[in-house]
Amino acid sequence: MEKPKRRHVPRSTTESRPGEIARSKGRTLHSCRIGALPILNRLLQRMRLEEFLRSYLPRADRRCRIAPAMGVTLLLKNVLLSREPLYGIGEWAARSAPEALGFADSQRPSLNDDRLGRCLDRLFQCDVSSLVLALATHVVSEFQVDLDELHNDSTTITFHGAYADAEKEQQRGQRTRLAITWGSNKDHRPDLKQLLFILTVARDGAVPVYFQVANGNVADDQTHRATWDLLCRLTGRRDFLYVADCKLASTENMAYIHQRQGRFLTVLPRTRSEDRAFRDLLSQGRVQWRLIHDKRNDDGEIVDQYSVSEPATLSAEGYRLVWYHSTRKADDDARARHQQVERALSELAELRQKLSSPRTRYRHEAKVAEAVQGILQTRGVEQWIVPKITEQTEEKYRQDRRGRPSAQTLYVKETSTRFQLEYHIDTVRLAAETCGDGVFPLITNDGSLSGLAMLLAYKGQPSLEKRFSHLKTDFEVAPVYLKEASRIQALLCVYFLALLTESLLERELRRAMEREAIASLPLYPEGRKCRRPTTRRLIDLFDEVQCHTLQVGRRPPVVFTTQLSRLQHRLLRLLGMSKVYDA
Repeated sequence: MEKPKRRHVPRSTTESRPGEIARSKGRTLHSCRIGALPILNRLLQRMRLEEFLRSYLPRADRRCRIAPAMGVTLLLKNVLLSREPLYGIGEWAARSAPEALGFADSQRPSLNDDRLGRCLDRLFQCDVSSLVLALATHVVSEFQVDLDELHNDSTTITFHGAYADAEKEQQRGQRTRLAITWGSNKDHRPDLKQLLFILTVARDGAVPVYFQVANGNVADDQTHRATWDLLCRLTGRRDFLYVADCKLASTENMAYIHQRQGRFLTVLPRTRSEDRAFRDLLSQGRVQWRLIHDKRNDDGEIVDQYSVSEPATLSAEGYRLVWYHSTRKADDDARARHQQVERALSELAELRQKLSSPRTRYRHEAKVAEAVQGILQTRGVEQWIVPKITEQTEEKYRQDRRGRPSAQTLYVKETSTRFQLEYHIDTVRLAAETCGDGVFPLITNDGSLSGLAMLLAYKGQPSLEKRFSHLKTDFEVAPVYLKEASRIQALLCVYFLALLTESLLERELRRAMEREAIASLPLYPEGRKCRRPTTRRLIDLFDEVQCHTLQVGRRPPVVFTTQLSRLQHRLLRLLGMSKVYDA
């Protein structure tokens, strides 16, 4: 007897739709999250991001339900709004309106980690450098970003895992899969492998204009020449001011830029002979300072004062060298040195206690000296603490055999060596070191910059470091839940696009506030004032916006969205997007 065929019951179109559904007495309410997606979509349209992705990414197979450009754009929106892992993006997209995410309702079941991973494969296969240059060129023109001053720095992306297959650089067709390996880790995890993430931003709004990923064991000073060449292609000129940290201050790097009519500004490292010579002059009291700048907080209070030494000197290569003094840095240097000395003294006291123990393992002077030197080097106090190791011999007599001692008992002398540790602080050297508190040198080949202009230009570096902070906190770039190194490289490109989008939105809002002379906006909890609004605060403010569709029987559905507050309308007006939620 044949088994009865299972009756096929078609699913209702309402149940197949994304979002949340509520029913009651013939009424159906379908709700989808919109959030800040309309704002992001408008900004991405101005950036022409999806258009550039379609131009540079390899053509998709006809059977592919999700175009690579669409998948990469979806990953970007997820990083900005939610930061879900690849396997969770499908569920995240199901809670949002598909038209706001940029795909059709029929494509929603195809949003899985495997398909999105293949989108990352397509991104890896394209010429990422040319893609970024083309996109940045358009963004600079569309948003009128000033490129007179560019800041460069790098950070490390730290990985938890072996990544044994990615320890060496490998060629994949025309693309290079980088090596995830050990290097100088900036997250203070030398035990973990890493990649080097290099970022360049404009001083204008800290807008990222270029990025590069390098092998984990690449030194920072090896990346500046190639980066400068690419920035010349981006700007179409060579007279922009290239600002970077002390890794730029090598003879080869500075000569490379100077000989090509470029301009650079960087800080001189402590290892240079010019630094030692100037600090000797400081200890002798032969340096005069002139106040040039007062840094004030939002309340108008002075939080730092900068002075400059005169006249300016020259480096060994003949570049202009200017010395500065910061009162706040002087306090920080003194506090840091005090902590170093205190920790070193505590560890030396602990070592001395071990030496006095009857079961001490330090029986050789070389081992004691090694332990002392290790403490001093680790804490960086070799010049300020003077140790002294003394050897002490102890004699002890014992019977040559067991039993009660008598007049005929023979005794054997045993000699043991113990060590004592003494140390004191060299107050003369310590006092000489305090003379250099708060001092730092800047070096440049541009003779037209004043001392104040050099200082203000270099003080733009923290805005770049803030982008790195967003990368590792808001965007949670690590830990990385991907195994294939090529997909990781592509994902880091998505993170660069997220930084670019974030900075442009933030810059647009702040420039609008400046144009209308608005000092602050009530974006913080309890309506507290926010003088420098961020993209994160803006996105959070629109997070609860939803789209609702009410179906009553067979009547035409009624569509409505969450009513926006006065503050939200004000923000949209400042961004020039007053009608972006009307659709």
